[in-house]
Amino acid sequence: MKTYIIDGYNLLYGAGIVGEGTDAGTLQSAREALLGWLLHSLPQNDRQRTVVVFDAHHPPPGRPSIYDRQGLTVHFSRDHENADALLEEYIAANDAPRQLTVVSSDHRVQRAASRRRATAIDSEAWYRAINQHQGAEKDPESPKPEAPLNEVQVEQWLKFFGENQ
Repeated sequence: MKTYIIDGYNLLYGAGIVGEGTDAGTLQSAREALLGWLLHSLPQNDRQRTVVVFDAHHPPPGRPSIYDRQGLTVHFSRDHENADALLEEYIAANDAPRQLTVVSSDHRVQRAASRRRATAIDSEAWYRAINQHQGAEKDPESPKPEAPLNEVQVEQWLKFFGENQ
């Protein structure tokens, strides 16, 4: 069974959810959007084996350094030099590295995964692959979405069409 370790901010940028130079409030909403997308995109059994690492010495107010979000493990690198060091620690501690997929575009993290014979995949490529897989599973004849849009999706569409300025 696959285990996933995800470089959170790297995936945010690879997915285009947030650009560089954003303020902390926007960054918090982008993190929430990413976690929401993962919860929507990953089957329950995959969520139970997924860790999302964010580079932050100060987690958002009211959040511990590590917590469970509906099956996903979310870990802020408070007690580490940076997220890469924490990602490398997770890679080194994994007892079945050939079943491990590391999602990061950071070459340092990819090399650490390769040394353990884990699968390393660029964040943008993984994001596209997950979205293509979801698209292939949907009925092309069905014009309605399977579920109503969440707040983040509505906000993204309003921003895209220039209604939320």
